[in-house]
Amino acid sequence: MSAQYIAAIDQGTTSSRCIVFDGDGRIVSVGQREHRQIFPQPGWVEHDASEIWENVQTVITEALDNGSLSRDQIAAVGITNQRETTVVWDRETGEPVHNAIVWQDTRTDSLIQELAGVVGQERFRERCGLPLATYFSGPKLRWLLNEVPGLQERAERGEVLFGTMETWIIWKLTGRHVTDVTNASRTMLMNLHSLDWDSDILAAMGIPGVILPEITSSAEVYGEATGFLAGVPVASALGDQHAALFGQTCFSPGDVKGTYGTGTFLVLNTGTEPVMSSNGLLTTLGYKIGDQPAVYALEGSIAVTGSLVQWIRDNLGIISSAAEIETLARTVDDNGGCYIVPAFSGLFAPHWRSDARGIMTGLTGYVTKAHIARAVLEASAWQTREVVDAMRQDSGADMSDLRVDGGMTADNLLMQILADVLDVDVVRPMVAETTCLGAAYAAGLAVGYWPDLESLRAKWHKAAEWSPQMPDEVRDREYRNWRKAVNRSLGWLEHEDV
Repeated sequence: MSAQYIAAIDQGTTSSRCIVFDGDGRIVSVGQREHRQIFPQPGWVEHDASEIWENVQTVITEALDNGSLSRDQIAAVGITNQRETTVVWDRETGEPVHNAIVWQDTRTDSLIQELAGVVGQERFRERCGLPLATYFSGPKLRWLLNEVPGLQERAERGEVLFGTMETWIIWKLTGRHVTDVTNASRTMLMNLHSLDWDSDILAAMGIPGVILPEITSSAEVYGEATGFLAGVPVASALGDQHAALFGQTCFSPGDVKGTYGTGTFLVLNTGTEPVMSSNGLLTTLGYKIGDQPAVYALEGSIAVTGSLVQWIRDNLGIISSAAEIETLARTVDDNGGCYIVPAFSGLFAPHWRSDARGIMTGLTGYVTKAHIARAVLEASAWQTREVVDAMRQDSGADMSDLRVDGGMTADNLLMQILADVLDVDVVRPMVAETTCLGAAYAAGLAVGYWPDLESLRAKWHKAAEWSPQMPDEVRDREYRNWRKAVNRSLGWLEHEDV
C-alpha cells in the first residue's frame, strides 16, 4: 500500500490553501490561491463564495500535484476556516443568493443596537457566550433575510441553506449540510450548554431553524467527497483559531495559544465546562472530538497587531518592509516614553469600545523613528497582557507559557518583549502552520490515522523559546503607562460624530 497522508483545507480571509501532512505532522506539499476582497461601501466586506469554491478545488489539485500524490494516498481531509463569514445558497441549484458577508463587515451595526434594546449588549451572553456585536454571523444572516428580496419567505419554506465557510465547503464536497461546534459557537445562535441551536435566540432574531445546518463534533466523518476527491473521507472542521489551539496541542485546561497576524487571537483551554467572562472575553468552544465531551475556551481578540506594522510601513513610510521593524527597534533600548494604542476602529478584547481611536502619546523631542518602531512592537505585547490578565481573572488559571504562531512570530524581538511583559515563557513550535495542522490532526483522529491526543502531543516540538528578562518594577511602570495611554484613546468618537 502506498504511503498515506492527511490533507487540510484552510479557507481563510484572503486566500484558500491546502496543505498535505505526513504521519509526523510535517508539511509535504502546499497549494494556495487568493480571492477577491469586495468592498461595496465603507465598512462592508464581501467574498464571492463560488469563487472561493473554485479556488478550493484548485488548491487541492495543486497540493496533490506539488507532492506528486494521488487521491488514494489521502486518508482524510479536514477543513479550517475564517469564522463568522456568512453565506446563504439555494438548496436545489447550489448558487449563493448573495455574496458572503465577511466577519470584518460592520453593516449590522444598527441591527445590533435594535437587538440590544433596553437589555443591552449582554442580552444573549448567558446562552451563547457572546456579546451582541457586528462580528458574529447570526446578525449577518438576519441582515440577508431582511435585505435580499423574498429571502425570508424562501427561508421559511426551506428553499435556501445557511452556513459559514466550512459548511459551504462540506456541502459542496459531500452534499451534507453540517457545521461543527466551534463554528456554531460563533453564530450567536448556538446554546453553549446544549450544543444545539437556541430556540429563544432564533425567535428573537426571526431566523427559521429549517435553514440551519446540523451541529456536529469537530472530528468525525461527515461523508465521503465526490468529484475530484471521490471516496476521500471529509473528517474534521474547526474555525481557524480553534484549529490553531488544537494544532498547538493545547489539550489541558490552562493551555493557551496566541496567533499573531493582522490581528491577534488568544485562546485559553478551560476544560469541559464553559467559563462565562466578567472581563471582556468571549466564551467559545475549543473543540469536540467525536463523542467525547466538548472542550470549552475563553478567547480574546485583538483587532490591530500586524496591521500596525503595515500601517507604519505603508502610511508613514518609517520602514520599507515589515521585517525592517525588528532591525530598527533594536537600535534603541526602550520606547523613549512613546506609547501607541492602535484603536483604528475601536478596541476589541477586553475593552470592546467602538468609541476608541488610535493615539500616539508621550511624545517629546527625544523620540525618534526607532522609538516609534519599538512602541509598535510593544503595542502588540501590552494588548496581549490585557487579554492574559482577563483570562487569569476569569478562569483562575496560572499560565505557565504562551504558545505562539502566525507571521509576526518571526520577529524575535517581539517574542522577547512578549515574554517580558507577560512574565512567562513564550514558545514557538517547529511547525508554524498550526491552523492547518490542527484541522489535519482532527481529521486524522477521526479516521484512526493517529490513535489519540497523547500521540499528537508527542509530535509537538519547540523551535525557539524566550524567557522573561525585564525587572518587575520596570514591567509594572510600563504597564501603568500603557493603561494611561489606553484611557486617553477612549471616548474619542462621540455619538454626534457617527
